[in-house]
Amino acid sequence: MIQQVFSRFTAALKPASFPGMPADVPEEETAPSAADTGALLKTFPSLSAGDFPDKPPMVNGLSPQNMKQWRAVPVGLDEAEVRVAMADPRDLYLRELMEGIYERPVRPYLAKEDDILAAIYRWYEAEVDLEKDADEAGIMSEDDLWEDPEQLRDLASEAPVIRLVNHLISQALEVKASDIHFEPFRDHVKVRYRIDGVLHDVETVPKRLQPAITSRLKLMGKMNIAEMRLPQDGRIKVREGGREIDIRVSTLPTLFGESIVLRLLNREEVRLELSSLGLSPDHFARFDELITRPYGMILVTGPTGSGKTTTLYAAMNRINAPDKKIITVEDPVEYQLDGINQIHVRTQIGLTFASALRTILRQDPDVILVGEIRDHETAEIAVQSALTGHLVFSTLHTNDAANAITRLQEMGIESYLLSSCLLAVMAQRLVRKICPHCKVLRDLPEGFFESVVHTLGEDMEFASPQMYQGAGCPHCAGTGYSGRSGIYEFLEIDDTIRRLIMQGADSGAIASEAKASGMRTLRQDGIRKVIFGETTLEEVLRVTN
Repeated sequence: MIQQVFSRFTAALKPASFPGMPADVPEEETAPSAADTGALLKTFPSLSAGDFPDKPPMVNGLSPQNMKQWRAVPVGLDEAEVRVAMADPRDLYLRELMEGIYERPVRPYLAKEDDILAAIYRWYEAEVDLEKDADEAGIMSEDDLWEDPEQLRDLASEAPVIRLVNHLISQALEVKASDIHFEPFRDHVKVRYRIDGVLHDVETVPKRLQPAITSRLKLMGKMNIAEMRLPQDGRIKVREGGREIDIRVSTLPTLFGESIVLRLLNREEVRLELSSLGLSPDHFARFDELITRPYGMILVTGPTGSGKTTTLYAAMNRINAPDKKIITVEDPVEYQLDGINQIHVRTQIGLTFASALRTILRQDPDVILVGEIRDHETAEIAVQSALTGHLVFSTLHTNDAANAITRLQEMGIESYLLSSCLLAVMAQRLVRKICPHCKVLRDLPEGFFESVVHTLGEDMEFASPQMYQGAGCPHCAGTGYSGRSGIYEFLEIDDTIRRLIMQGADSGAIASEAKASGMRTLRQDGIRKVIFGETTLEEVLRVTN
């Protein structure tokens, strides 16, 4: 069912799914007669062809087939209402039907039937003619194109290619995808979206369009269109529906051409607040207290895509105040934060994490954020900064909280320095949340949940545990999941842990002592969310291995 979301309009609802709606609406019933036009103009505001937006508004609910059959298209929306152009705005039944679909009032506008159909074609169906248009644009063979960068540049500027790329980006934003993957294979190019951390196949593009698409994305990202043998990085800024979207572009040469990944960064979609991250009340209270300390180091660990940067940004937002100077060193800067000095690492000119950190210390900062500790030099300067009166935040790629301590020791940081500066380590993962629109109680054998959890080796007490799942609905494209939340392992460095660090204890000993003191593992925190009905056991096991 997920494939239906990516056809030409997300949430494709069939006309037959609305009881009472006739299968075919005769044209004379939807289009007012010439005698009625004057009366309608007095009753309803009108729209001409030039009043329709260039792109369809991001409104889930109607498929292009519904719009074409009912001669009605949404032309705008806000929190209060949806504005709909209709060939016959007197149709109260259709207006009530759309209000039920959009879950908000509908304001009807009178429009010509031809203008409505033209808008539907321009928005959703023009891409159908892409291959024909591409032939007319004079696409050459792939080998000839690679030898002629100027031809690539001309081809990337053709309308069919621009329409296709824009369509894929718009659709990804519509379904709240975080990444778009263009993956070349022998006979085709596969396009996939990552939604809530999981990849979904979207479209298969003809192989001969690959040079044009690749060149178009490179031009948009201000990259070298003639360089095809080396990886490149770029950045695209687009405006979609009044929102400014920042897109990071990464290319990687593969056997069948360049693989391209677009990371979609929508500042408006990311809530940079600690309260929205999914921290349990006890974790929130302790973390909130530690980030207000005057000095020390706080680490967030996890694999790529586990939400570490979002957590650190939320912490920066929390403590950002006129009396604090906050400087960050990132690679790259994902979101621009007001009132915070952010530095973008540029290794090609010698601006590395370590060199930037040295200069930062002469800028009199109160709080320093290091995007990632990758080597001994960066780790050493970060530790020294924490010891000399600065509050330092950073990330590491480790599987759990205790392993972050041994990782820093392996980088050459002395145990006595680490025990003195480290305040806490928080490991995290992201799990998909159950869709609230189709959430149902699972029917499981008695004792099943307890037996599974105990088999996993987790020591937890349960009081009438229940498990939920998403049945699948148009809101979640049939997946049963909508949105993501974090699960956390919060290791606070107390006196006992400090002694173990000084003694050179391994990560296992540190983790055992922390658990004895009340630390919940990632899996235990995830199981709590299962009991509270926020996610599923399968999802917790997927991300905690």
